[in-house]
Amino acid sequence: MAHFVILGAGECGARAAFALREKGFAGEVTLVGAEPLPPYERPPLSKAGSTDASDPKFIATAEKYVENGIRLLTGLEARDLDPASRTVTLSDGTVLSYDKLLLATGAAARSFPGAPQGSPHIRALRTHHDAAALRDVMKPGRHIAIIGGGFIGLELAATARLLGAEVTVIEGLERVLKRGVPEEIAHLITERHRAEGVDIRCGVSIEALTAENGKAQIRLSSGEAIEADLALVGIGARPNVEIAERAGLTIENGIAVDIHLQTSVPDVFAAGDCCSFPLSIYGGRRVRLESWRNAQEQGTLAAANMLGLDEAVSAVPWFWSDQYDMTLQIAGLAEGAATHQRRDLGAGAFILFHLDATGRLIAASGIGPGNAVARDIRLAEMLIAARAHPDPAALATSDIKLKSLLAA
Repeated sequence: MAHFVILGAGECGARAAFALREKGFAGEVTLVGAEPLPPYERPPLSKAGSTDASDPKFIATAEKYVENGIRLLTGLEARDLDPASRTVTLSDGTVLSYDKLLLATGAAARSFPGAPQGSPHIRALRTHHDAAALRDVMKPGRHIAIIGGGFIGLELAATARLLGAEVTVIEGLERVLKRGVPEEIAHLITERHRAEGVDIRCGVSIEALTAENGKAQIRLSSGEAIEADLALVGIGARPNVEIAERAGLTIENGIAVDIHLQTSVPDVFAAGDCCSFPLSIYGGRRVRLESWRNAQEQGTLAAANMLGLDEAVSAVPWFWSDQYDMTLQIAGLAEGAATHQRRDLGAGAFILFHLDATGRLIAASGIGPGNAVARDIRLAEMLIAARAHPDPAALATSDIKLKSLLAA
């Protein structure tokens, strides 16, 4: 019987394993994860409404893997991939032969240059272990310094403030959320954080990050020193490509795959945070996405293509972030936009529609309380997928339903 092996037991890898069964694959399925825990959803600690880090949210029960005939190996790293012999060697010496292989190895947090490794006072947020450690510090009388004003850093800042900790955010660029979020929305989020008591500093460079006397010590280039009970490094993630690189696979901002998630080596696929892929709706531009929905969708898509169904990547990128009572949602990629139109939805909610030089809608960015922008962002996502050229005036007029633009 055919043997399909999946390296990486996160959201993407686990989804792929179950999707193989749902699509009728009757061969062997082995899912390998480096962490000792069964597959779980990435730590929700950074979401503002999350207050429990005691137990991870498992993607499926242990019985579910057994029922579906999925061999789950945890606490084991894949050390070597040999495409010629179609084998993978694990950290305990086990050698797995495969007929098809999926690399769903995810991404790792970027470390701060020169910072000590393994210090309990300097951390990132990628695993359940990280989440539990951070939760212990989120309490009144404690100070958390967050290096990086991206999604993870700001979501964590909101959670920490809700739990009573003092928070300082240090961002090297001139504003937070520089990557992918319009300035108008970033300014609104910044002001809300400051109103909640977060000390946000932009355009500030760090000279050194150390751990001394039971504290994190941050020395700024200005000479100022900041002391914190914990420093959270949130300066982005790097794709886990080491095993693929050693095996000779093409690497391009991640493991390079085609529209079917096929790598440069036959019968080896890659999906999720670890891979870059071409998006036809953006002229074949190669992108790498780090999001829960992308991991799920590509896990399912990879399973289909391992079975020879030749389904192409077609989903519009979608991101979301909860901070306090605000939800930010973004559909599409705004890079290359020539103009934008603002639609006010009431109660402080609004959407910015981004159009390219030809008038085609390429992205939409919305923010508001709760789910205020969710429906319109979903309709905008459909317009982007349809490569629509909607009337700009209609986009800005809240009385004109987006559904009517989609129908047109």
